[in-house]
Amino acid sequence: MNALNTISPLDGRYANSVKELSEYFSESALMRYRLKVEVEYLIALGKEKGIKGFPPFTQDEQVRLRKIYENFNSGGAEKVKEIETTTNHDVKAVEYYLQSKVKKTLHPWIHFALTSEDVNNLSYTLMWKDGLKHVYLPSLQSLNKELKKLARRYKNSSMLALTHGQPATPTTFGKELAVFCARLDRQIDQIKSHSLLGKFGGATGTWSAHMVAYPKVNWTRFASMFIKSLGLEPNLITTQIEHHDSLAESFHQVVRVNSILTDLCRDMWAYISRGILGQKKVAGEVGSSTMPHKINPIQFENAEGNMGVANALLNHLATKLPISRMQRDLTDSTTLRNQGVALGHSYLALKNIQKGLGRITINKVQMENELDDHWEVLAEAIQTILRKNGKQDAYEQLKELTRGQSINVESMAEFVSRLKISDEDKRILLNLTPESYIGLAKKLVDSL
Repeated sequence: MNALNTISPLDGRYANSVKELSEYFSESALMRYRLKVEVEYLIALGKEKGIKGFPPFTQDEQVRLRKIYENFNSGGAEKVKEIETTTNHDVKAVEYYLQSKVKKTLHPWIHFALTSEDVNNLSYTLMWKDGLKHVYLPSLQSLNKELKKLARRYKNSSMLALTHGQPATPTTFGKELAVFCARLDRQIDQIKSHSLLGKFGGATGTWSAHMVAYPKVNWTRFASMFIKSLGLEPNLITTQIEHHDSLAESFHQVVRVNSILTDLCRDMWAYISRGILGQKKVAGEVGSSTMPHKINPIQFENAEGNMGVANALLNHLATKLPISRMQRDLTDSTTLRNQGVALGHSYLALKNIQKGLGRITINKVQMENELDDHWEVLAEAIQTILRKNGKQDAYEQLKELTRGQSINVESMAEFVSRLKISDEDKRILLNLTPESYIGLAKKLVDSL
């Protein structure tokens, strides 16, 4: 398809940026995952000793069966779609395609006693699991690694902090980046350790068809072993559907990452707007169609927009999917198809943030100017020293001096010199500047 004619920007404008996800979330990928579940189930049935008349496959036979999904390509996907034009059922089309690849004696055992949701829930969950593991998580870790590198590089770069948009106790640019690193570390750990569930219990989660055919087989044990063999945790008490709670939890983990990174993007945007950060020029790039001077923070803006779209989808998925009328309805089926779209927008945001970080430069002069214009931020330090010396009206004294007033180095020094405190405390305050009033900022970065 011509990228200029696609409806989704992920398949059009941004196709090259998210192409890695196609292997996990395309229609062809869904077919391949369904084939994997069907083939692995067929192999597992052969291993079950309680099923008489169905001998286990040899190692060579297993290899040949697995090649059906391992070598699945666009030609195979087109054949499945052709079958679906007749069946009007996507899972049944995969079943018939698999039948065409094996000898007829195996046909009765393909999809044996299963409902489509047994195949679908495992397939969609494996798609999400693999997409996270192989594409999204490495990109997120790479971004966090870059943030940590910048945090260490700029741990000594003092800057004015703003709380409520007003001048506040100074910090360092590196320490502010370290805050995001620590937040992301926690979310990355949760994503990596999270368990995703799968079900394999038949039409209403009772293994009824299985039990009618082979009542002596321990089907819950069989299902548990099979689900674990795919890398998922068994969910044995379900309706027809796996109730998607673990998927919802995973979606919310990505939502939290996007929220943290939206916070980062807005801060970076504000730092650039204040002029304490600059951006490297790119030859040939245009910032505005009418204002030649502009270098806009477009990477951070693009990322923020994409994370907003992603979170809208992920929050809907997470709140809708666990809800199903009685033993099942079909609303989850069409909804789940959008999990790749949600991760695509999240992944695109990661790439844009990394590009944006690669362009930033520190404007040391502007940082120093801002600090030098706001000596009133030392009021906190002075009133804390006064409290240490037992002054009951310490806060009020500094409020009278600084609130709404323009304070500079001379007026601050004059005020401190009149204070009745120890010579050591007075020396500390007279040597203190907005640039040096950064507490443990450097050490906090080193603790990453």
